[in-house]
Amino acid sequence: MRKLVYYIAVTLDGRIAGPKGEYDFFPAGTEQQSAAYSTWANTLYPETVPTAYRAAAGLADAPNRHFDTVVMGAGTYRACLGQGVTNPYAHLRQYVVSSTLGPDVDPAVTVVPGDPLALVRELKRRDAGLNIWLCGGGRLAGALLPEIDDLVVKHYPVVAGAGIPAFDGTFEPTVLDVAERTAFPNGVTLTHLTRH
Repeated sequence: MRKLVYYIAVTLDGRIAGPKGEYDFFPAGTEQQSAAYSTWANTLYPETVPTAYRAAAGLADAPNRHFDTVVMGAGTYRACLGQGVTNPYAHLRQYVVSSTLGPDVDPAVTVVPGDPLALVRELKRRDAGLNIWLCGGGRLAGALLPEIDDLVVKHYPVVAGAGIPAFDGTFEPTVLDVAERTAFPNGVTLTHLTRH
């Protein structure tokens, strides 16, 4: 069965974005450090680079390695809409969980107004192939916590102080095992965690 993987950048205080959805405050390090880290991450997870940026990143023809489907919340998708992009991951099957967006935002995007747990359980059962990427946001991650199989967390050396939490849900302590941890010269630590 396919896995649901939450692959996300997080501040030291557990924020995935600022109070208004901003993410440009995540430190990148020097130009050389940033380039080395981006190359490594993009090579490992090429499908997480938005379609509009894949050619510039040298990934125009890169095959999907881990994911063939992406699930995101309305806030994450609205950030794309704010940039005039209705089809952010054309190389993936795209699902947006939202009770406020209409079903006709883009023919390549499926808007799901209902239960995100039911959606993910159906995707895991129905589709053979690569895993499912949960790319945000915090409320959706909180709702989907029972179905998250792996977390790939990019910890950045910055404290936001306020903003969107990585998980915004009920009190539900969930212990995960650290499968791998990699540190980079720009201060980012990437940790891959798996469910018991």
